Amino acid sequence: MTRLVDREAEVRDLRELAGRPGRKLALLYGRRRIGKTHLLTHAWEDGTPVLYYTASATTPEINRRALLAEAGHWSGAELRPEDHPTWRTTFRSIFDLHPDQDAVVVLDEFQYLGTGSEGMAEVASELNAVWEGDLRRERGLLVVLSGSAVRTMRALEAGGSPLFGRLDWRRRLRPFDYFDAGLMVPGYGPEDRVRTYGAFGGTPMYLSLVDDDRPLPDNIIDLLLAPDGRVRLQVETALEQEEGLREVDTYRAILAAVGLKRRERGEIAAALGRPSDSGLQRMVKELVRLDYLEEERNFDAPSNQALRYRLADPAQRVYYGMALANESAVASAGPRTVWEERLAGATWPSYLGREVFEDVAGEAYLRRQREGGLPVVEEWGRWEGSDREGEPVEIDVVARVVDGRILSGAVKMSSRPVGARLWREHVRNLERLATSGHGWARAALGPDAPFFFVSAAGFTDAFRRSVAEERERPVIAWSVADLFG
Repeated sequence: MTRLVDREAEVRDLRELAGRPGRKLALLYGRRRIGKTHLLTHAWEDGTPVLYYTASATTPEINRRALLAEAGHWSGAELRPEDHPTWRTTFRSIFDLHPDQDAVVVLDEFQYLGTGSEGMAEVASELNAVWEGDLRRERGLLVVLSGSAVRTMRALEAGGSPLFGRLDWRRRLRPFDYFDAGLMVPGYGPEDRVRTYGAFGGTPMYLSLVDDDRPLPDNIIDLLLAPDGRVRLQVETALEQEEGLREVDTYRAILAAVGLKRRERGEIAAALGRPSDSGLQRMVKELVRLDYLEEERNFDAPSNQALRYRLADPAQRVYYGMALANESAVASAGPRTVWEERLAGATWPSYLGREVFEDVAGEAYLRRQREGGLPVVEEWGRWEGSDREGEPVEIDVVARVVDGRILSGAVKMSSRPVGARLWREHVRNLERLATSGHGWARAALGPDAPFFFVSAAGFTDAFRRSVAEERERPVIAWSVADLFG
């Protein structure tokens, strides 16, 4: 990547902090390859002196010496290791560099400056001692602590941490949504941008490897399905890089058991051939905490209803649900054959429609909601189950508006414009659920309850006539082009 995408707010905040008088301490964290380093190396391009140091997974002593060497090269000062035997002496000297200018010190992968939780607490305590002491500075100083060990970095702002209450700014960097992911592949049209998001998700590093001069299937085959695919290699080793995570093979098996589906814990246990006990529950919860799994229940479901789990990251879904599930075939027939004969015809389109396009529709709504003009939603969800006759029913979108109304709708990754049948089926599904005792479905049938429809290929005239016949009900109907408009 050579440009910043979707990090305008972070850049604005960091530049404002750097220009403010006095000392400021900032915390930035997020999973690997989410773009922290790219952000921090491009945030200040106005001549502000910036010492940027990335710690390595070695020892605190090696990192301290390397930091002193980098700081000496940056400032021209002589910073001898023998004069800086502790982190306190090291931080004090570094924070005093360039005292007559507004300076920035970035300590990336900060978690490697200490060994374990005790070592990290010691480093934080030494930093705090310097921070609370006297610094020989005439101008401002911004120190940014950044890291990919999310649990360790979050602990720095928690109560009991030596730095608790000292942070002037904190941010967890998240993956791009569908829109900003699309900005990484400007050569593709709207539908292929959605498909790119479905394959590679919102991880900037993965998206930066996609060549939008080539057909998207070629990128999926070469980067995700091929055994030596560059994105595949990063996805399949992600768990090993999580700090302090043990039994990695079991965690990987849980993700593979979920694959492209939404699974309850009992179903995961059955797929693994083990009991659904507290040990499995702990591991599933850990994967949720690490953002590998997402929890969901039906909209308006009671809290005792079993949770469903699905993979949070689209690239993980493609790896565990398609690449790993077809590993033997990829080895024997090759990734292109597997794509063309096993995935492209049914598995991939079904996955896009159910697991990707619904997410995209929700993200688009919330993005537009911030711009104004849409009913403000306070709870977003979906519903999947059976009516009172035992017949299956799915409602792609169910949301509670702040004024109490229920917004509902359908999302279709269609290749042709959809007609009035989509409208009629949605109303019929709501009626079936209303007669089955679901109060939210009765509310969704109210004349002023908003309807929300998204069709990739747009809508027929018959559908639009159905919209025109509505007098009180707000109706939102978007094509895929509208999602990027």
